[in-house]
Amino acid sequence: MRRLFPWLAVLTILVIAFGTIYAVTQQAQRRDANYPQIQLAQDTAAALNRGDVPLVLVHDSIDMAKSLAPFTIIYNKSGKVVIGSGYLNGKIPQVPIGVLDAANGKPYHAITWQPETKVRIAAVAVAAKDYYVLSGRSLTEVEKNKAHTLQLTLIGGLISVMLFAVVFILSNSGEEIY
Repeated sequence: MRRLFPWLAVLTILVIAFGTIYAVTQQAQRRDANYPQIQLAQDTAAALNRGDVPLVLVHDSIDMAKSLAPFTIIYNKSGKVVIGSGYLNGKIPQVPIGVLDAANGKPYHAITWQPETKVRIAAVAVAAKDYYVLSGRSLTEVEKNKAHTLQLTLIGGLISVMLFAVVFILSNSGEEIY
């Protein structure tokens, strides 16, 4: 067993290294999905704080289930929709009030919001004086990238483990391993 220990340690390190590579890459991809929503929500909140009217700040009509475009929704302090550009099934969806409240006292609060099955949104909430602003966009492409990253990480990890196994077998050929 003593002779086997270094090999098991190296194998464990390989698995941890590839797992870490995947986790770090996936988290970076997900965090990057919050752009440009941070900027959109903060700019909209700043305009509201200057006295701009919500109706003037929100344009377009984005189908959250089909479009990759960012959208903005303005809620009052009770969490009710004032106006928005993000629609789902012809309506502006209601985000849970806790998501909006979590933005109080912070520059922003970022979440993954799933307003309905198969619709996942990278959303950012910002608190303004009299409103909350939520900006979001679809995670469809990010999730495709995540799947591709997992596939590449698994392939790299499996090739590394196979090469490790070959080196182990060749270096221990003719010996009994205990």
